[in-house]
Amino acid sequence: MNLVFLGPAGSGKGTQAKRLEVDYRVTQISTGDLLRNAVREGTELGKKAEPLMREGRLVPDDLVIGLIEERLAKGDLGGGILFDGFPRTLPQARALDEALARHGRKIDKVISLEVPEAILVDRVTGRRSCPVCGTVYHVRARPPKVEGKCDVEGADLVQRSDDTAEKLEKRLEVFRTEIPKVKEFYREREILAEVDGVGEPDEVYDRVRRAVEG
Repeated sequence: MNLVFLGPAGSGKGTQAKRLEVDYRVTQISTGDLLRNAVREGTELGKKAEPLMREGRLVPDDLVIGLIEERLAKGDLGGGILFDGFPRTLPQARALDEALARHGRKIDKVISLEVPEAILVDRVTGRRSCPVCGTVYHVRARPPKVEGKCDVEGADLVQRSDDTAEKLEKRLEVFRTEIPKVKEFYREREILAEVDGVGEPDEVYDRVRRAVEG
C-alpha cells in the first residue's frame, strides 16, 4: 500500500503517520526530514534548499522531487510507502506519479487532515522539542514535568525556527494556494479522503484508519 498524508503544519499528520507506519508496515517518507538531512549533511540539494527553508519559503519542485527520487532508488521500500506532507503542489503530484510508475508503484489512498487555522497557530507556536531525543512537548497541552526541560534527557527544550507565528503564516499561505489543487487532482481519481483532525490523538487516528481501509 502506498499512501499520501496531507495536512498543514500543526495538523498532527507527523504523529499519525508514525502510527500508520507501524500498523500497516509502510515506510514513512517526510520531505521535511529529507530536506533537513540534506542540509545537515551539506549535499548539493541541501545547499540549494537551506536559504529557502530559513526564510520559510517553498522549496522548488525540482529539488524536492530530486530528494524523493534518491529515496526511491535505495530499493528498501518493499512493504509500501507513506508520503508525509508530500506532494505539496500539483506539479509535485504529477511528478510523483511518474516517479512511482518507474518503480512499478502507484498511490492507493490520499488522506487529508482538516484542522482550523486558529488551532494550528496554537499547536505550532506552543510546540517545543528536545534537541537530544526529539521528544515533542507543548507549553500548554503537553508540558514537561519541569518547565523548559525534557522529561527524558533533562536537556533544555527548543523551539524550531519555523514554529513561529510569522513563519507559520508564510507556510499557510502556500498551503492555501497549492493544496486545493493537489486535493482536486486526487479527488478526481477517487482516492482522496478528508479527515477531521481535531480531537484527542486516538480519536483522530481511528478516523484516519477508517479512511485508509475505506
